[in-house]
Amino acid sequence: MAVTELARGTATRRPARKKGDGKAAALFLAPWFVGLALITAGPMAASLYLSFTDYNLLQAPSWIGWDNYERMFADPRLLNSLQVTFTYVFVSVPLQLAAALGLALLLDKGLRGLAVYRSIYYLPSLLGGSVAIAILWRQVFGADGLINQVLALVGIEGQGWVSHPDFALGTLVALNVWTFGAPMIIFLAGLRQIPRMYYEAASIDGAGRWRQFRSITVPMLTPIIFFNLVLQLINAFQSFTQAFVVSGGTGGPADSTMFYTLYLYLKGFGSLEMGYASAMAWFLLLIIGGMTFVNFLASKYWVFYDD
Repeated sequence: MAVTELARGTATRRPARKKGDGKAAALFLAPWFVGLALITAGPMAASLYLSFTDYNLLQAPSWIGWDNYERMFADPRLLNSLQVTFTYVFVSVPLQLAAALGLALLLDKGLRGLAVYRSIYYLPSLLGGSVAIAILWRQVFGADGLINQVLALVGIEGQGWVSHPDFALGTLVALNVWTFGAPMIIFLAGLRQIPRMYYEAASIDGAGRWRQFRSITVPMLTPIIFFNLVLQLINAFQSFTQAFVVSGGTGGPADSTMFYTLYLYLKGFGSLEMGYASAMAWFLLLIIGGMTFVNFLASKYWVFYDD
């Protein structure tokens, strides 16, 4: 009875909701909803319609049904772009996350000037997708670039890495790995949340650093690893600027850097096949959605939450 009276008293003392609260919230949210409709939802709906049309930006679109989607699976350059993109994603993302975790472990040792190191290592993530860095990367890996100059010091004759079909994609992988700053910061925050008592107990039991890393650090970090994995996979599938600048907008040499997004751009704005490009964009959305779904489905087998 006393509990009931206390609950009633609490409910009575709860401040009444003002009638204008809902209108104020709607007013503040209105710009976001307008942006969602005009900048996101509207263009997406338009591109979905255009994906079923023949549209060259100069004439009115004409409905052709599923022809654009059927054409994609018979387009050899598109299939090659998918192969290049998947290779780039599945090689660069694990290497990037490994580099980010390794540096986070080093920074977690309590170095002096940690904030400075953290800022320096984060810079590549801010600059890595820029045109300026892509141009710099092209110069570094060029025939007379910094890499070949260093190799010349030890008597090795280099080559134009970005102009060789066997190595051009590797330079873009290296560029993506170099942008490890964002996942590193997230890993570092996750490491700071692991209780020290786990490591102290493991040390008393005689566990070495490697055993502690495998049995404590990795399992406790699996939610962070999963989060970084999903984000970096999505970002890698959408990579465009690096390939466009390094290859001069051609995807060369020999289509070795022809990312899916670059081929989409060339079809939409180079060949003015906007209907076909819209279909490619929706196919990319399905690929990213499918990869994300698989990751979430598989996460229950390797991601552990400290409940």
